[in-house]
Amino acid sequence: MAPITRADFEGFLDPAESAPIFNEARRGSVFQQLIRQVPLGINGQKIPVRVGQTTANWVGEAQRKPQTELGLDLLHIEPKKLAAIAVSSAEVVRANPGDIVGEIRSDLAGAFATAFDLAVAYNVGGDGTGTGPFDNYLAETTKSVTLGTASGAQGGIHADLVAGMRLLVNDGKKLRGFALDDSVEPDFWGAVDGNGHPLYVNLPTDDVSQTIARPGRLLGRPSFMGEGVGHGDVVGFGGDFSKAAWGVVGGINYRVSTEAAVTLNGSLVSLFENNLVAILAEAEYGFVVADTDAFVKYERAAAGGGD
Repeated sequence: MAPITRADFEGFLDPAESAPIFNEARRGSVFQQLIRQVPLGINGQKIPVRVGQTTANWVGEAQRKPQTELGLDLLHIEPKKLAAIAVSSAEVVRANPGDIVGEIRSDLAGAFATAFDLAVAYNVGGDGTGTGPFDNYLAETTKSVTLGTASGAQGGIHADLVAGMRLLVNDGKKLRGFALDDSVEPDFWGAVDGNGHPLYVNLPTDDVSQTIARPGRLLGRPSFMGEGVGHGDVVGFGGDFSKAAWGVVGGINYRVSTEAAVTLNGSLVSLFENNLVAILAEAEYGFVVADTDAFVKYERAAAGGGD
């Protein structure tokens, strides 16, 4: 039999083959759950995003029919490359070489999901530092509420969430959903509304994995809770997620090397010398938001405040 070479593992996973990785990444991404996905080509695409309100009015006999704006704007969504390098021992590769990408699927999907959410929300890299690739991001909103502003007697977290809704409504915006970091989950489990009912309602899921974005309901709106939503003092967002869109181009490009050097724990390590194998995976994501002020950010509660 001919020996298996690195070339056997290099190339391109088409959309059908890479679907499990992208599906897992989507389930792990809070914002990919809340924001609609659109088709995306290698050269980008113009997509319609609702920016106004279409109206109709009554017309009398022989009177002129009223005009209205369609309330749509065409925005250009452009793909940006996201990459990750996974390193494994040569023994693991030899044990199952034909499924080498499958071996790292969960870790790869989690890395893609976290990097996407941090870029969409804060314009930072997948490790929480540096700069993200997209032109606009949700934390650019001028609206913010600090959880813990309202005392327990004033309504606690429920009142804080309503305060965020009021900022949106007073500006002619809509509250259609919430994205929350899992660091605030303990605060929401103990919170109640003005009638004493649980504020946060967890929706059942058939997946027990803690890496998925967990669905729930807040103020009658869909919410998703997971990693990658919080950064710095911000722990969540509420707003009109129909003002944004995301897409992914094709499948995944990947390459395998046993001879290159990679940086591990801050040091450059020779793969050949240490009997290691590196798998480089790349994909292209796009994101666009029409109106960052259609969102409100919720910041971390001050010490000793709130409910």
